[in-house]
Amino acid sequence: MQAPVGDITLEYDTFGSPDDPTILLVMGLSTQMIAWQPGFCQMFVDRGFHVVRFDNRDIGLSTKHHGVASGIVGLPSALKLRLSGKAPYHLSDLANDAVGLLDHLGVAKAHAVGVSMGGMIVQQMAISHADRLLSMTSIMSTTGSPFVGHAKLEAIRMMFRPESTERQAAVEATVEVRRITSPHHFNPVEARKWAELSFDRSHYPEGGGRQLAAIFASGNRTRALHSVRVPTLVIHGGADPLVNISGGRATARAVPGATFKSYATMGHDLPEPLWPELVNDIVAHAKRATASAET
Repeated sequence: MQAPVGDITLEYDTFGSPDDPTILLVMGLSTQMIAWQPGFCQMFVDRGFHVVRFDNRDIGLSTKHHGVASGIVGLPSALKLRLSGKAPYHLSDLANDAVGLLDHLGVAKAHAVGVSMGGMIVQQMAISHADRLLSMTSIMSTTGSPFVGHAKLEAIRMMFRPESTERQAAVEATVEVRRITSPHHFNPVEARKWAELSFDRSHYPEGGGRQLAAIFASGNRTRALHSVRVPTLVIHGGADPLVNISGGRATARAVPGATFKSYATMGHDLPEPLWPELVNDIVAHAKRATASAET
């Protein structure tokens, strides 16, 4: 399904009844909404929630800003855009997109859950659109401070690597990314299935450079996060090679009253063995937030 949001269109789908409280799932950098796997989404439905997932702009089946960046993707392209001052959009625009989708769906308030760049987006939603959030959960993300959340050298090298437009090479590269980012839960068979599904649905590496430029151009949110009063849960993996756990800890410190939860074996991933615990933590947080708002 597609939703017109301002001058762009967002691809989205839903699970469960719209009469139930909504959980808005916001995905990360260069990653399509299908990374929120149906089984994971169904676990929230089984707990009494309406789930919405969507493709951010410049990924999947949502609007793409063709031609704004060069064909070089990833970190080099993002740095080029950042240094030129020509980042085509910022995290605040991506947060506005998410709110626009809620408007389209007629959802007044939602529980926003974001991973990686999606965590940054839901943080920005809590800063700029607090009235639209019942709660916020930021997973494997960071504040934008240059002093926390650093990637390991292997992950940095991965970000500098040009992406192929040829299917087999692109699939192999995605599997390798999964190997690096999921050090304890890597499953080569499942990783390959995911890589093939993603490529066949929409392979658009150019958008990743623009999304990364948006992250760089948006700067440090730490001071703004001090003003957030949205009930906040921060989740981070102790084995995350792409965004060090210091990014999650800094996020929790920045938001007054935030709860921090770490998972020792979780990398920069949402591994299926951890789904029950992740869902339990997010649902418990959402229910606490709702109960607090009603008292």
